[in-house]
Amino acid sequence: MNEIFAPVLNLLNRLGEMALFLFEGFRQAYGSRRLFGKILQQIYVIGAKSMFVILLIGLFTGLVLGLQAFYAMSMFGAQGMLGSLLALTLIREMAPVLTAVMITARAGSAMTAEIGVMRISDQIDALEVMDINPTGYLVTPRLLASLFTFPLLTSIFTVVGIFGGYLSACVLLGLNEGRYFSGIESSVTMDDVQGCFLKAVVFAVIVITVCCFQGYNAHRRSDGKGAEAVGNATTSAVVMSCVLILMAYYLLTSFLLFCAHASASL
Repeated sequence: MNEIFAPVLNLLNRLGEMALFLFEGFRQAYGSRRLFGKILQQIYVIGAKSMFVILLIGLFTGLVLGLQAFYAMSMFGAQGMLGSLLALTLIREMAPVLTAVMITARAGSAMTAEIGVMRISDQIDALEVMDINPTGYLVTPRLLASLFTFPLLTSIFTVVGIFGGYLSACVLLGLNEGRYFSGIESSVTMDDVQGCFLKAVVFAVIVITVCCFQGYNAHRRSDGKGAEAVGNATTSAVVMSCVLILMAYYLLTSFLLFCAHASASL
């Protein structure tokens, strides 16, 4: 029985440690001095340096969605609904998830490796000797910066995706522009936008917590030491972040749909 429940208990223990790690990261935001400059630096690292990949993925996602949706809806003579379909698919579903995954691959892996190297080279221990809280110095700026950059990049992804759908459906395939944008205007509501931002904020907390935690505790890994531990921590951070993003995505979607149906029935 112990062999069966041991992995589950280890997982729950690790999730509990990450929850405490997240709480400490937010707690260090209060009373910290010169935090604003560090937050701006992390906004540049997480947001500006991820801009190109977000623009590229958003454009081609919109192009593919527009192409596939046009031919699929042509079978039913419903091309006029393409704008609604594409906009709601991006805002409600694809933009928050793909943005979070891309930032995980681009910035999350880098911050895990950076913090992991600082841990195995005793730089974090040096911060503690100098009476500098490592969590407040390394984690809190990244955590607060992500709460701004994730929703912003998700918005950019959505706009670029809608533009890509316009290029694919209207410019290349000849769909009427007025029908395309009219469908977007008539179908997208503020509830959809708020749900999109909620998912982006939750994904931001997940990605930063997991990536920083894995790097911060690289020295505790049992599958390697030194540089090998940093590499394994980086791999674990990316994989775990993606899995938790998809799990949270399902739970948030279920919650938002339940709230929408509950409010509609009142």
